Amino acid sequence: MKSLNEIQAVVTGGATGVGRATVEALLAQGAKVRVVSRSAGKLEKLKGEVKGAVEVVQGDISEQAVVERALGEHTPDLLVLSAGQTPSHAPVNEHTWESFSAHWHNDVKSTFLFGQEVIRRPLRPGSTVVIMSSGAAFGGSPLSGGYGGAKWTQRLLASYLQGVSDDRKLGIRFVALVPKQMIAGTEIADAASKRYAAKNGITQEQYMQRFGKPLTAPMVADAILALARGEGPAGPVIAITGEGMAAI
Repeated sequence: MKSLNEIQAVVTGGATGVGRATVEALLAQGAKVRVVSRSAGKLEKLKGEVKGAVEVVQGDISEQAVVERALGEHTPDLLVLSAGQTPSHAPVNEHTWESFSAHWHNDVKSTFLFGQEVIRRPLRPGSTVVIMSSGAAFGGSPLSGGYGGAKWTQRLLASYLQGVSDDRKLGIRFVALVPKQMIAGTEIADAASKRYAAKNGITQEQYMQRFGKPLTAPMVADAILALARGEGPAGPVIAITGEGMAAI
């Protein structure tokens, strides 16, 4: 089991949701954290609210130059890819191709670019890369355009990248972390649960109760830290629910 004190971590989408919870959990362990986000305003807010060694990088992570700047001179022990395009909720017949494919141009492309950069450098042996996927990769998400397919591809990328790491004996671990239920208290879950509850003719609370024990952003953050310490299930694809983690 590895200590997280003084490790270097880079977290994309670290200003909100799971990313923010992960940043706070890492700082509490004494890690040095670099946060990447498109929103300069959210980054400034983050800097004013958290305590610890945090740096910020503002930019679009679907651009190679921003990926390189995000890693910069760092060879982080932990890279958490939690940034994602906010879903546009509508049935497939109401989407444009641009809205339907948005997650491919953001979530998938940024995972692809960061994964390649990690291998190219490479990060030092023992490093961990956590890619936030979604249960929509398995069950679909009919009101979210291409979201489910993009999250499935992120899962595949974790496996492909792990294969390269193993073939080259780099010692880098890639993990796609797959929440198998909506993450309570996040903006994405709040918006999605309202739409799906309305579609099913039930209340938002009733819809969320279908998942059983709630899964929260701090719980996901704790799982990410456990993976960084070398704990938890083996394998490149790991599911998480309110009951804990399990390999898929």
